Amino acid sequence: MDSWTERVEAVWADEGATDQERIERIDELARQRPSGDAMALFERAGARDSAGRETEAEPLYREALARGLDEEHRTRAIIQLASTIRNLGRVDESLDLLRAEYERGAPAPLPDAAAAFYALALVSKGDAVTAASVALQALAPHLPRYTRSVAAYADELTSTD
Repeated sequence: MDSWTERVEAVWADEGATDQERIERIDELARQRPSGDAMALFERAGARDSAGRETEAEPLYREALARGLDEEHRTRAIIQLASTIRNLGRVDESLDLLRAEYERGAPAPLPDAAAAFYALALVSKGDAVTAASVALQALAPHLPRYTRSVAAYADELTSTD
């Protein structure tokens, strides 16, 4: 493997690595990039987030987003940051980030992932009905049958007739 991205992917694929080893290996790879590199910051954040070190991950995600990521990594960073701050107890802020990403819809990268994490944040807020509606709307297009019915039932859950 000769590209930086492939080396990062190899670290993530190593199921035998401990959380601390993963952080150290990602940090070593990050040092190979220019100072303040958005992708390096994103990967450092993800390693800490994956290890349950959300308070360390949050500022790294924010800096990566501020420095600019490609569209797919921007979406991933938003989803991961929102999940992190939800775990830190800031559900409303998490909902704001995820709602905006969810509302971008299918043309945006990872729309189903955005829906899944938006639904989780809604449950954390105590709105399980809307969460179910969001999750069912994301699931409906993937069903071999009943797509329209499931989508209609999902809409019905949150209709205010």
